[in-house]
Amino acid sequence: MLRRWRLWLQISRPGLWFVTLWLYLLPVGGWPARVTPAFLAGLAFVTFPLGLLVYGWNDRVDAGADRQNPRKGSWLFGAQADDGTLDHLPRVMALVTALGFAPLVRLDGPRQLLVLAGIVAVCALYNREPGGWRGRPPLELLCQIGYLLVVPLSAWLNDVPPPPLATWLYLWLFTLQAQLMGEVMDVTPDRAAGRRTTATTLGVRRTKLLVMALVAAEALLLALRFREPVFAGALGLFFVWLVLDRFVVFGGRDYTLTQLRVFGVGSNLMAVASMAWVGWTGCLLR
Repeated sequence: MLRRWRLWLQISRPGLWFVTLWLYLLPVGGWPARVTPAFLAGLAFVTFPLGLLVYGWNDRVDAGADRQNPRKGSWLFGAQADDGTLDHLPRVMALVTALGFAPLVRLDGPRQLLVLAGIVAVCALYNREPGGWRGRPPLELLCQIGYLLVVPLSAWLNDVPPPPLATWLYLWLFTLQAQLMGEVMDVTPDRAAGRRTTATTLGVRRTKLLVMALVAAEALLLALRFREPVFAGALGLFFVWLVLDRFVVFGGRDYTLTQLRVFGVGSNLMAVASMAWVGWTGCLLR
């Protein structure tokens, strides 16, 4: 049983919790002036319970592809779960989601149920069999907007105003970029498993160009709309790395497993740094 719980924790992708934590902390300016039970309940939910719901559902339908994916089977990228674990997974997902979300409903009422309904609807649209959008590029990119539901969850729960419209645009660009980068990393096992994504359809080189365009748009938005030179400059440096990656270092070649792990750790460190900067300056809330 302990081993299975470790697998369920891996399935929740601890290495990707920083995405939902980042989105949760954004409306409160990085950290609230006063830590409340509501804040802590939401903070807890967007880690293991939300990760298990979102990624566990996906792992149920992508088990074949995941077993051919060398970056799976880790705390950073998720588990390669056996059939026994996957068979028990729906019940565990339901239990963990109910236990994690119940305090949010008790503290904030029906609005949080709307958030949960939206998350479930997006997951169902993405993962349904047959015809889920995860295998119908570029529709799988539209489902990334589901991550943004963490923002109203936080704003309502912590009784703060939602971010301005330009912030939503930045967050949408960010989620698209993150999804495409993940698809580039998985393009070879996805093709081997017969899975269609935007990256398998366009190819690695074209997909990397699309990622570069998204990062450039993010940097311009930060510089021109938010007047935020530091964050925009950091994205500019990231853009330079993407240019080197695409045209000099890797091109269309696969990354090694060690390189994928370095990129994964590096992206988390960048997330922590950007979370701290956005929280300190409030740059995306003005």
